Amino acid sequence: MKVIAVASQKGGSGKTTLAGHLAVQAEMAGGGPVALVDTDPQGSLSEWWNEREAETPLFARTTVERLEADIGRMKKMGINLLFVDTPPAITSTIANVIGLSDLLIIPTRPSPHDLRAVGATVELAEGLNTPLIFVVNGATPRARITSEAAIALSQHGTLAPAIIHQRVDFASSMIDGRTTMELNPGSRSSDEITKLWAYIDERLSRMETNHTMPTSHHLSASPASNGAAYN
Repeated sequence: MKVIAVASQKGGSGKTTLAGHLAVQAEMAGGGPVALVDTDPQGSLSEWWNEREAETPLFARTTVERLEADIGRMKKMGINLLFVDTPPAITSTIANVIGLSDLLIIPTRPSPHDLRAVGATVELAEGLNTPLIFVVNGATPRARITSEAAIALSQHGTLAPAIIHQRVDFASSMIDGRTTMELNPGSRSSDEITKLWAYIDERLSRMETNHTMPTSHHLSASPASNGAAYN
């Protein structure tokens, strides 16, 4: 199982919307079973999931204090991917989550304030040796500041090549517990999420390959057991 944290020090970065969309896309792409955890006291991801009619992705009700133990339980249940939404501030909660994660996704809007805010999150991830990916989110199509933001972010870490643009269907799709891929699979927003998840999935695969590459002896992996709903 891979644990993916979505975190940003800056409020309004769109991390909850992104976490929900990526979890749904990962499930649709065959990466499941996928589960979600909401550690943000605002509970926006929880509220979105409660509105969903679809049974997937699963939702794990836990606390930061129980998260490590519950991650172990979910692994035994056969959960393949776990997305964790976090509070919009650098807190002990974020540090705990990032420390338990295999990958950190930092959504950043292309504005000077957002770019200045990424430093603390990057420093935290580096201190915990957690790989990170920047995602430019809420971009204006063909705006100069988007390319400038991409250049600035690439100097501090890996930047996802798929940019998520500001579109009504992307944000409004979360109102009734769905995503833009479920409402309008042929839209540009859907295409951007599909490409973003494909990139993240490929990155996870490369991380797994590097981690399991044999050295002086052969390494083998045991198949995961079949999973069940965790709620």
